Amino acid sequence: MMRSLYIAKTGMDSSQFALDVVSNNLANVNTKGFKRSHAVFEDLYYQTLRQPGSQLSNGNTLPTGLQIGTGAAPVATARIHSQGSLSRTEQSLDLAITGEGFFRVQRPDGTIAYTRDGEFRRNQNGDVVNPAGYLLDPAINIPADATRISISDAGAVQYFLPGNPNPQNAGNIQLTTFINPQGLESIGENLYLQTAASGDPQDGDPGTDARGRISQGYLEDSNVNVTEELVKMIQAQRSFEMNSRAIKTADEMLQRIAQL
Repeated sequence: MMRSLYIAKTGMDSSQFALDVVSNNLANVNTKGFKRSHAVFEDLYYQTLRQPGSQLSNGNTLPTGLQIGTGAAPVATARIHSQGSLSRTEQSLDLAITGEGFFRVQRPDGTIAYTRDGEFRRNQNGDVVNPAGYLLDPAINIPADATRISISDAGAVQYFLPGNPNPQNAGNIQLTTFINPQGLESIGENLYLQTAASGDPQDGDPGTDARGRISQGYLEDSNVNVTEELVKMIQAQRSFEMNSRAIKTADEMLQRIAQL
């Protein structure tokens, strides 16, 4: 009887974990470039009372065996890197990636982080930075007196100066892809870090080697589907209630046994 109490407890913990993941998705429904996650579970150790395939006393082979599971546990949170919808902003440094790839930014400690949030601005020195002030990598500098900024879908950045009809080149924005983007480490601030699971970064120009292209004046919205997340929330709630009821039933059975 005590086994059923523990199994139901692991079910309640798993349901709570699933609800935590859903809550984080819903909290970031308006976060630009956010990629939703889903919880991955596994069944736990099985207590084998009769081994499948073992020999019986009459010489026959046991066809099924007797195994009792010990519950479930979360094993991973997998990000879904599907394309989010694009929102028109008409801001010259708002950029969205249509397709695969990440922008690169340089953190204050010099490490490189990756993001799908293309909400860039110029700092006091004219350098292009993200909302946290991290420099775009490779660095792009645009003078304060630039009258218009043009960014092609291949990442070429140009600007115009007063009285000069010829465009000035500021550099080229590159994108980075990974063989396993789900292996990236989320660190907050809409940023990811490379890990051994993600593989090495593959840097290059937009539109090359299966990389996406850049859309100027747009931002990528979160790919969270609110309706789908609400359904998952109901499922997690019902699962929690059923496991709670299993604990209550096991407790009532133990109470009845104690009264004998």
